[in-house]
Amino acid sequence: MPGYTSNQKQLIAQFVSFASVKDSVAAKFLKGNGWDVARAVDDYFQHNPSPSSQAVSALNKIFDGYRGDIKVNLDEVVCLAISELLRSPSMGEFTRENFVDGWKESGSDTLAKQALHASNLRNRIPTEPALFRRIYRYAFVLCRLPGQRHLTLEIATEQWRLFFTPDNGGIPWNTNTVPWLDWWIEFIENTWKRPVNKDLWEQTEVLMRKTLEDPSLKWWSPDGAWPGAVDDFVVFAKAKLGTSGANGEMDVE
Repeated sequence: MPGYTSNQKQLIAQFVSFASVKDSVAAKFLKGNGWDVARAVDDYFQHNPSPSSQAVSALNKIFDGYRGDIKVNLDEVVCLAISELLRSPSMGEFTRENFVDGWKESGSDTLAKQALHASNLRNRIPTEPALFRRIYRYAFVLCRLPGQRHLTLEIATEQWRLFFTPDNGGIPWNTNTVPWLDWWIEFIENTWKRPVNKDLWEQTEVLMRKTLEDPSLKWWSPDGAWPGAVDDFVVFAKAKLGTSGANGEMDVE
């Protein structure tokens, strides 16, 4: 490809891999879109409609590349935040319209802006309850298996470890002496042993905040509207707490 810089040749090669077109076509759309691969591919598909599966495949390739460029890892809550921003219908699936609209609405029309937006989300997620809750609840949609209305036990526990662990950009669900997340997963895996429906998924995030606010569990009432799993967990947790200190946490000998 004479007449192009090394960087431009790489962009042309990326476009070709996304859209399966000739170099000349890739160069034409890249030139017309300021050598922005995402905009160029979107422009191409707008003028050359393709089967939805091909478009989705191309977008997945773009997103995989962007994920590395904007420094987002799969094992981070911020990765799910980006999926929520782009209205992904399921894990690893994106539509061209939502992919483009999501970035546009966030004001992130360049890689640098997208990286900054991801970094801002990473910092905000643990400290903004409304943002955390929105992403957490959207994860239920993302993580369901095709045709299922519930999360499998394995997927649910995997996601709880993601959302409720600070190393992954989540909120630590534990206190100095009570490992709440470990207790919850122990209870779910060994006692509950059932798929996780939407109500239980959403109320687990509420339970997390309640236990951190008041580890004594005095806020719980058998007349409350908690899912049965939460009621049973409170009994389980109280048995584990045993003799408690003033704050409801286990006394350490």
